[in-house]
Amino acid sequence: MSLLPAERPHWLRLLAPSGLCQVCQTWQRQPICAECIALFGAPRLRCARCALALPAGVAAHVGARFDSLSADLPLCADCRRESPPQIAAVAAFDYVHPWSGLLGRLKFHDAVELARPLAQALAAAVAARQAADQRLPAADLVLPVPLAQGRLRERGYNQAWELARRVARRLGVRAEAALLERLRETPHQLVLPRVARHANVRAAFVLAPGAARHLTGRQLAVVDDVMTTGATLAEVGRTLLRGGAASVQCWVVARTPLDDDPQ
Repeated sequence: MSLLPAERPHWLRLLAPSGLCQVCQTWQRQPICAECIALFGAPRLRCARCALALPAGVAAHVGARFDSLSADLPLCADCRRESPPQIAAVAAFDYVHPWSGLLGRLKFHDAVELARPLAQALAAAVAARQAADQRLPAADLVLPVPLAQGRLRERGYNQAWELARRVARRLGVRAEAALLERLRETPHQLVLPRVARHANVRAAFVLAPGAARHLTGRQLAVVDDVMTTGATLAEVGRTLLRGGAASVQCWVVARTPLDDDPQ
């Protein structure tokens, strides 16, 4: 009986990207085959500021629904009501099957080999956003959302950094892992009511000693695996802007759909 991907020995899983699609498990040249990306990862119309997937009909509306920075790109209701600190957000996929499973394996089951194809998909989404929005400044430094030291020791790696350095390499941008620090781990945002989320992550991040000189005046991009509610990335953005960054963008592999976000 064949083993499921997450159950394979680590040495065997390292071989998988060269031959098996990690979604359909058929023999392919790519670790995630083009057929699965087309089937499960078709581009979605997304909010320009938080990457939330929007109904296709939103594109037909004009005026206050659209971002002042990116006049041709729409905003969701929350971002129209209160603009987040990031000037843009990009997501390659919705956080649904099969991407939720792949990201869970990357994050919790040592499947670091998945960082490469997922970062490739994210880099493609960023490049498409940049091509569609010529006024959006190009990022000149990419940072991962950091883990607290205890969680980093427990896991042995930061999945956001594994993604960030690969995305940066594909886009020709410098990546830095140690300019931002997380002071404490926080409960998962999805389990909290909306009103509690900003308080949950408030003051959870701080610039590393001496980091301000690397950030001042820079156009930054922050990478994470998933944007659940947006509160964590918003807090990261505020921390970086207070540290002197000129702007902050958020790049994530997957964005939690609105239907999965409890009130």
